[in-house]
Amino acid sequence: MQVFKIFRAEEFAAFEAIGESSGAPIDLEDGYIHFSTAEQVRETAAKHFAGEDDLVLLALEADALGDALKWEPSRGGQLFPHLYRNLSSADVLWVQPLPLDENGGHRFPEDVT
Repeated sequence: MQVFKIFRAEEFAAFEAIGESSGAPIDLEDGYIHFSTAEQVRETAAKHFAGEDDLVLLALEADALGDALKWEPSRGGQLFPHLYRNLSSADVLWVQPLPLDENGGHRFPEDVT
């Protein structure tokens, strides 16, 4: 199962330069890196990144993250994946841009279903 992380362009550039990240400001504040499932990621983008351009979407294999990935209740009682360690570039399966569409929503890759 894949899980997804949305980064702003500057956050992703820092991640690429160093090869690891402790996450975005909200992740640092909460003490873990927030991920979403394919079913959750569109709502995450709409709620936390509305109207933002220059985003990137990272895909990761949940099982490969091991015991550091915890499934915890969040929005509406849904279980969300949270990573309790730094994110490494070796964890990432792929990265795709997350542009805005003509209606101001985010256009996700076709294989994120």
